[in-house]
Amino acid sequence: MAILKAMKPFNIQLSACLVTASLLTLSACERETYTSWNCRNTAGDKLPMVLKKAQMQFQGKQLNYCGSLGEKSYFDGNCPAAIEKAKVTFIPSTGALLDQENELHCEVL
Repeated sequence: MAILKAMKPFNIQLSACLVTASLLTLSACERETYTSWNCRNTAGDKLPMVLKKAQMQFQGKQLNYCGSLGEKSYFDGNCPAAIEKAKVTFIPSTGALLDQENELHCEVL
């Protein structure tokens, strides 16, 4: 009986340590993931672009990820039902970014 009483505080401490370790592990999964790119238009102007989680920040706009078909990823403020009609198409493997007005070449920073 004395052994069980002595073990109770140890079990509580062990449980508290396990809970703390679990919470720290879960919070590490919530890290922000983003990639910065430098894009250039045909005139040579630099236009920064950031991919942050499921959003693209480009030319002062916040665009949502609409989906991918093959190597092309599609972004728009409001995703259309047919994602290939989104305002911005991005091909990460080549760095090609196509919006409705321009074709840009992007390089990851």
